[in-house]
Amino acid sequence: MGVTPGIDPRATPACVNSCIADALQFGDLDDPNSNVSRLLRGHRHFRMHDELGTGPGFYYLHGKADGTVALPQAAPIGAPGTTRAKGVEPWLQTNWDWRAAANFMGGGAGTGLFLFAALAGFAGIPSYPLVLVALALVAAGLFFVWLEIGRPWRFINVLFYPRQSWMTREAWIGLVFFALGLAAVWFGSRGVLAAAALAALGFLYCQARILAAAKGIPAWRAPRIVPLIVTTGLSEGAGLFLAATALVSPLEPMQTAAAAGLAVLTAVRGVVWRAYLDSLESGGAPIRTLEVLRAFHFWFLLFGVLMPIALIAAAFLAPGADALLSVLAGSSAFAAGWALKLILITRAAYNQGFALAHVPVRGSGAAGPSVKPGWALQ
Repeated sequence: MGVTPGIDPRATPACVNSCIADALQFGDLDDPNSNVSRLLRGHRHFRMHDELGTGPGFYYLHGKADGTVALPQAAPIGAPGTTRAKGVEPWLQTNWDWRAAANFMGGGAGTGLFLFAALAGFAGIPSYPLVLVALALVAAGLFFVWLEIGRPWRFINVLFYPRQSWMTREAWIGLVFFALGLAAVWFGSRGVLAAAALAALGFLYCQARILAAAKGIPAWRAPRIVPLIVTTGLSEGAGLFLAATALVSPLEPMQTAAAAGLAVLTAVRGVVWRAYLDSLESGGAPIRTLEVLRAFHFWFLLFGVLMPIALIAAAFLAPGADALLSVLAGSSAFAAGWALKLILITRAAYNQGFALAHVPVRGSGAAGPSVKPGWALQ
């Protein structure tokens, strides 16, 4: 093209061109003789949140490489008075709203319900109506997230990057899942139903990995978010299936197995939830994220773990009321899962905020100490 990035205005961002103080520089880091390469060689520098491994392209300069600008003695990160917190500490993300949360809600409950309906089918119990309900739940979740996209028809671009994106993998597996699920209903084939069940598990796993890949949201990138989302989806599906088996007489033989499965899954989900919350508290997370999750903790344990298990136990002890108690147990486990996902996406998703390894030089002053306001652990 015959233009040089950072030098020629036609190959330089407008913000850099218009910065009268030359505080912003742009160029080709692959060129050792470029303006930005020379600046980095001549200055001490850092990249914000470099520890996340996302390869940020912004470098902050905070002193000459030869030490002519001395750094003060390091103060504890986030020490009082180092910087104003407004606009610096983590703030709640607004790019994903309830429609994005609905994708995880419908996808988890739908795939979980599909798996239990498939198990009933393998046992020779008619369950294809529930298979269709499961597919409808997943489709509804995908529809809501499609509505959330600014330019909805650009969703087709998601299909092009399976090697880099868990969202792309979710889309491809979702297509396979729907094709196999509908084929299983049409042909009444247990073999196709088994293949569709495997695709359902893959879809649920991809959803969990989508959140884990969002490194800018500490509540999502925690590794234990993956087992939490998977066990929550399975518990939601088990809860819906138990409610159905309690209400529909042809599925009565599966009610005991579904109740036992739900009791185990909710107990496991409770353990995974506690481990997830502990990992955020011990590994560091935004203070407001922890406040939201701690406030939700009691209610999640009550309605998502203790109440389903207690109601299932009561159903075994009171056979005359087992149908009603089973419906209540399944509904409680299901609703708690949906509440958890809604809170994770819309209320606890505080972003990374700004964490400066060094406050850059301002005017004639010296560089300052590191700052990371709004975090539980500094």
